[in-house]
Amino acid sequence: MLGPVERVEARPNFDEFFEDEHDRLFKALYFVTGNRQDAEDVMQDAFMKLWERWDRIERMADPTGYLFRVALNGFRMRHRRAATALRRLAPVTEERDLFAEAEMRADVQRLLLGLTVRQRAALLLVDLLGYPSEQAARILRVRPSTVRVLATQGRSALRAMEGARDA
Repeated sequence: MLGPVERVEARPNFDEFFEDEHDRLFKALYFVTGNRQDAEDVMQDAFMKLWERWDRIERMADPTGYLFRVALNGFRMRHRRAATALRRLAPVTEERDLFAEAEMRADVQRLLLGLTVRQRAALLLVDLLGYPSEQAARILRVRPSTVRVLATQGRSALRAMEGARDA
């Protein structure tokens, strides 16, 4: 007689993982970057990095968390490189494109872009995607208390900006 049969959870292949996580990652990066094209570029880079190492990553306990960490790190690297390049150039006044702002929900974008990158990332992971602060901390590579502080600061800043706008 055969013993009890153990169920082994099948790990998704990369294509399934991509299909499952593509939309969530794009939405998250869109809120962090504030720009569809940047979100798409960062997302593609992150998925490419995972695809190159999928034989090791698919065995991870939380490949989704790793994907988000890779994507957010990629965005931070792009942001730093762009800031460095801008510092080398003469300051240029920025013209606002009202049509682009309307397309991207101008009020929400303006409020979110008023936060620091770390505050936006913490709010996105905790409030929008519903990650507990411990998991968000692993993704951002900070302590859970730092995630909670960043999210609280971000919420306070959003309330203050919204109040100033209404006044």
